[in-house]
Amino acid sequence: MFIEIDFNSDEAIYIQLRNQIIMGIATSSIQEGDTLPSVRQLADNIGINMHTVNKAYNVLRQEGFLQLDRRRGAVICIDVDKLQALEDMKEQMTVLLAKGRCKNITKEEVHNLVDEIYAVYEGR
Repeated sequence: MFIEIDFNSDEAIYIQLRNQIIMGIATSSIQEGDTLPSVRQLADNIGINMHTVNKAYNVLRQEGFLQLDRRRGAVICIDVDKLQALEDMKEQMTVLLAKGRCKNITKEEVHNLVDEIYAVYEGR
């Protein structure tokens, strides 16, 4: 698993880590059942604090992407509560689309952007 942290970004490091793991799942470079490195190991590999990795793992667990097991560690285990996922997505997209509308981004441009992003996930 390749993780790249931008230490100059305004985005919190644990959020960057969380997002990259989710992107890895979406692009199938990380599969359900895969074990992630231990908190200590990942922190050492990318040069960040263990508490930061722990926070990212806990957020992923709360969001239904990860299961923390004492024996196996952090395991990709996707909670398939699709209705809840759609509600969460709708909530986040409502504000995002409002921002786009304020910037005169059209519905067609949004649709094209969504198609472009999904093509990446599908390997096209």
